[in-house]
Order: sequence, then structure tokens, then C-alpha cells
Amino acid sequence: MKKILLIPALLAGSLALATPYNYEITPVVGYNFSEGNLGFKDNGYLVYGAELQYNNPDWMISPELSVLYTDSNTHNGEYELPTDGMTDVLRMALNGVYTYETDGFIQPFAKAGLGMEKMDNKQQENIDSLFLNAGVGAKFPVMDQVALKLEAVYMLKENAARWDNNVAALFGINFAFGAPEVKAAPVAAPVVVPAPAPKPVVVPAPVKVDGDADKDGVKDSMDKCPNTPAGVQVDKNGCTIVANLHINFDNNSYKIDKASDANVQKFADFLKAAKSYKAEIIGHTDSVGSEAANMKLSQNRANAVKTSLVAKGVAADRVKTTGMGESQPVANNMNKEGRAQNRRIEAVLSK
Repeated sequence: MKKILLIPALLAGSLALATPYNYEITPVVGYNFSEGNLGFKDNGYLVYGAELQYNNPDWMISPELSVLYTDSNTHNGEYELPTDGMTDVLRMALNGVYTYETDGFIQPFAKAGLGMEKMDNKQQENIDSLFLNAGVGAKFPVMDQVALKLEAVYMLKENAARWDNNVAALFGINFAFGAPEVKAAPVAAPVVVPAPAPKPVVVPAPVKVDGDADKDGVKDSMDKCPNTPAGVQVDKNGCTIVANLHINFDNNSYKIDKASDANVQKFADFLKAAKSYKAEIIGHTDSVGSEAANMKLSQNRANAVKTSLVAKGVAADRVKTTGMGESQPVANNMNKEGRAQNRRIEAVLSK
């Protein structure tokens, strides 16, 4: 029996960082344009620190812990103060980060939050105080799990009955790690369910006009598979060649949504009824992102389909998975329409 290909399913969204990693850590360095009341040299100073971000595929906003530090020599502009010297400034902030979904390579984001500023050498009415901050930036992937990160952060604090402003321009190297694993649904104690009795095949009496009971385009007298589901493409004998799953995924995700889950259920019902078939689920991606990340994403999406089929009653040894990444495009990856065709799930059936 020839192998049977299932038409590709459309996957939602393009990928900048192909795998949805749980954690990101970014060492940063930059320049803080000071409000000026401290009298820092050149009215600003270098800052360095780190940012730690947690990503949950079910959350729209990702929490981030930001720590920025500087130790700067101070003077007071045109006149000296007795307290001139080194001033340590430590800022810690808890932010919410929203990452925008795009079709391109760059991954923009915006963030806002609340922080605490601590000053070691308090001058000119400066005190330890809370501050509000907001920022924008973008990540530029350079390899799997590594990206360049650029951002600008605005900070506003109330200090001794006045408002002070700071703007920091930051550059960092972003490291992502902790990719979530696909977990199969918990399996209860095995329950033996008797297979449904095969439906009796009714041989119609000869008629002058040959009919097509299952409406697959093959006359009943030639149809060797008389109960083909409606909408399934068949060969000259009336047996299945191609069927569509139409499985959609969110951007940077391999979670199957409710609409697609109904299509997986139909395919599971088909496999349970056609017990002579085995299925190979094959995942494909477009060319956005690194080859290694796309290979892992295609495997994860194929695994997600298998996990759902097994949970719906298909024996695990009848289904295997393969990830092909971006290696087998069926359309041009240089435009949005072509990339959408290349983001697909295929299944190969064999006896």
C-alpha cells in the first residue's frame, strides 16, 4: 500500500526566537543621563547591571527583575561642596514586559514597573526613594538562545518635594534557557474497551444508474472503500489519499488551540476506525530564526500532535514523529504568504 500524505496545516505567527524559553538573563551596560542635581561629571554616568525575565506561554506579560548600579565621582558644576566624592547609586525594579508579535527578525518589547533607588553618598537633598520606570527596546537574535538587546528606560522619582528624571540607554547580551517540555496527559489505570463491532456491509442490488453513496466521486460499483468520510480526497478505488488536519499554533508556541483540537479528534477517530494504518507526524517551519531552533520547534509541534492523539485513544506505537525544521519548503520564504505555507504539519500514513 502506498504511503499517504496529509496536506500541511497553517501555523499562526512568524518566529524571531523560535523556541519559547522559560528564562532570560541579560547582563547590561549603558549610560544614564542624570537629572543633574547630583553634579555628576558631564551630567551623567555609566551604569551596569543585569535583568532576569520569566516567560510563561499562557501569560501576556512577563515579569522582570532589573538591577542597575554605578559608582561615580561627583562635583557640583561651577562650585565645590564638602561632600564631593564617590556616590554609589543602586536601583532595583520589578517590571512587566510585553513582547510584540511580528513577522520579521527583530523582536520589539515594552515594559513598565516600580523600583527602589538607594544612594550611598546623599547630596543636594537626594534621598533613598521609590521610582516609576518605563521603557522600550528590541532583541536581535544572533544564534540559538543568544540575542543582542537594546533598550531605553525612563525613570521618575519624587525627591525632597521635587520630581527628578533619569533616562538610561542600555546594551546587553540576552541568554535564554529552560525550554518547557511537552508532557503527555496523565494516564489512569488502563481500561479495556471492546472494539466496536464492524458495521455490516450492505451490498446494494444492481440498479440501472450506478450511485455514489459516500459522495467521494467514485461509483459504488468501483468503490473499494465505500464508507470514506465526506471531504476526504480518494484515489480511483475510492480509498483515502489526502486528508487535512488544519492545526494552528500561536506564535512561538506548540500548544494546540480548541479549534484545532477538534480536527485532531477527527483524525484520532479515523485512526481508531482504520486500525491497519500507522501514522508519522512531520513538523515543518519557515526560515525565520536559526536552523537549530526551527528544528527543535518542528519536533515539539509534531510531538504535541502525537501527545493529543494518544490522549484521545490512539495507541502510541502506531504514531511516530519527525521534525524537519525549515529544510523542506513548499513555497518562497521571502514573502509572508510563502512562509505561511511552509509552517505546516504533515502526516504520512502506511499499512
